[in-house]
Amino acid sequence: MKLKRLGSIFLAAAMMTAALTGCGGGSQTDDKSGGDSASGGKSTVTLWATGSDNVRSIFEKLTEDFNTNSEYKDQYQVELQFMLSGTGAQGLADMVAAAGKAGQTNTDYDIVDWSGDDLAKIMSKIGEESFVKLDKSKIPNAASVEAKSSVAQDYAQPYRGTTVILAYDSEKVPNPPKTMDELVEWMKANPGRFAYNAPGTGGAGDSFARSSVYNFLPEEAITSGDEKWVGEWDKGFEFLKSIHPYMYKSGGSIVYPNKNQGTLDLLNQGEIDMCPNWADMVLSQRAQGAIKDTIKITQIDPSLTGSLQTLTIPTFGSNEEGAYAFMNYMLSEQAQQIMVNDMAAIPLIDTSKMDMTGYEDLQGLDVSNFRILSIGDLGTQFNERWDNEIGSIG
Repeated sequence: MKLKRLGSIFLAAAMMTAALTGCGGGSQTDDKSGGDSASGGKSTVTLWATGSDNVRSIFEKLTEDFNTNSEYKDQYQVELQFMLSGTGAQGLADMVAAAGKAGQTNTDYDIVDWSGDDLAKIMSKIGEESFVKLDKSKIPNAASVEAKSSVAQDYAQPYRGTTVILAYDSEKVPNPPKTMDELVEWMKANPGRFAYNAPGTGGAGDSFARSSVYNFLPEEAITSGDEKWVGEWDKGFEFLKSIHPYMYKSGGSIVYPNKNQGTLDLLNQGEIDMCPNWADMVLSQRAQGAIKDTIKITQIDPSLTGSLQTLTIPTFGSNEEGAYAFMNYMLSEQAQQIMVNDMAAIPLIDTSKMDMTGYEDLQGLDVSNFRILSIGDLGTQFNERWDNEIGSIG
């Protein structure tokens, strides 16, 4: 027990030191193309990322592979600074924004990983001018990538995709719905056999509820944080109320499960036959044998929303050339294969030369047509309204 406590203290201290170094500027050289000369003469590149523990694990594997097996292994050494989400600590976007607003230079924010919402958040805080406008000639592996970020396209490089799909038990649903209208008809014909997790407890439920509402709005609304759209939510919330009676029941009452895993557990246990969930979550658990082989995925039209993970290079970092090297590596077959195998990430490059065994479902997901939802702070208002108008119906 004492060892565990000491380990936690040392970990917390290490993260605090890393955060202070990032915000206050490191001991890096003024040469933006070189960085320092630690690690046996190699130039150090500091990568910042945030997310759940599985994301931390994949980044640890990717940085190790870059440092030991990539074409850049003799030039650069990537060091990972990872912040677990939901820890209550200052968010990565806030930390990067603070460094930018303070006018700091030569910090160790060399390259930063962002989800769609966090990318929109950081751009609203410090603007595109705080990031390097990407020179595509330095990212040759990006030439075949068709997916584009919904914001700051010239400053953010997508490297993997994820999307919410319909997960279903193919033994019970041999012909899954292809459209939202067909899904509603299926719900009515199979009451209680569909569920989505409460928005705010997981991204799959968020996606289903928000997609359902934004299906009634102009396409521009789905990537806007403008307050004007709040007044246009009524039709969508009426739709959510209309399908409420057909949701999963427990003990005679409608239940919206907690978290993405909650709905997937119900599907695996046979309590429901279909639910929205993350493609990578379903496929990785199926590959691990954690859920039944009969659970498959499909997209509907209009599609549920997804996300592109992107990388940016802050202008106040200290190793621009090293950041470009890591960015290019992340779009290599080598790195994309690791992400497929370890987290069922949707690859953004041509998969014809990759081994997709067990992940064939990913090849049917068209990332060039991803429907990206990024509504910023409106998400909080949305979830509050859902809690008051849908979750409280009973």
